[in-house]
Order: sequence, then structure tokens, then C-alpha cells
Amino acid sequence: MLEKINWDAVPREQVNPSMVRRIVTGEKMMIAKMNFKDGFVVPLHHHVHEQITQVVSGSMRFWFGANKEQVMDLYAGDVVVIPSNLPHEALMIGDVEEIDSWSPPREDWLDGTDHYLRK
Repeated sequence: MLEKINWDAVPREQVNPSMVRRIVTGEKMMIAKMNFKDGFVVPLHHHVHEQITQVVSGSMRFWFGANKEQVMDLYAGDVVVIPSNLPHEALMIGDVEEIDSWSPPREDWLDGTDHYLRK
């Protein structure tokens, strides 16, 4: 049976003082709606999951590659597809609301072992 979900009904998780997220997961995909405070940095990391990032409000600066070879600024309405295993880091410029989708689901986010975000 299909279920309709409204973001307002999804529990909010305070990951750290600058990051709040809501997660909806399926069998093969996962989506998270997140809010970040200005200046928060998602440290350089990579994962096997393909990721799609959509900026709803604010702006983000991404660095891609092991040596941060490529820089990309994203603004409200922008979307980027991040391939599997591509190292990436992000800086929040202003308060940011964004939505990330992954395939397959991020087990580290679901079981709380995403330590790179919880510092």
C-alpha cells in the first residue's frame, strides 16, 4: 500500500548544533530535507551512493575531487548530480535549506554512524 508523507510529519533530527534533517527512505532510494546554519562545513568525504543535491534556499559552495580540484557554487533552484565515490566538501553560505537524494539509501545516516557530521 502506498503512503503519502508530508515533510512536516517527518521527525526532525538535530545532527549537530548547525544541522537538522528529516529522512524518508525506500527500498532503493533515500531523500533528506536539511537545514544548515551559515558557515557549516560538510567535511570532505565520499561514499558509494550516487547523490543528487537540490538547493531550496541559501547557497552552497562545493569542492569536488580528492584535492578539491573543482569548485561549484549552487544557489536556490540549482541541482547537482554527484557520482558514486567522488570526494566532495560543502560550505553553507547563509542559512541553507536543501534536499539530498541517494541511491542506495545511506545506511550510515540511518544507523547513526555518520560521525563526520556529528563532530
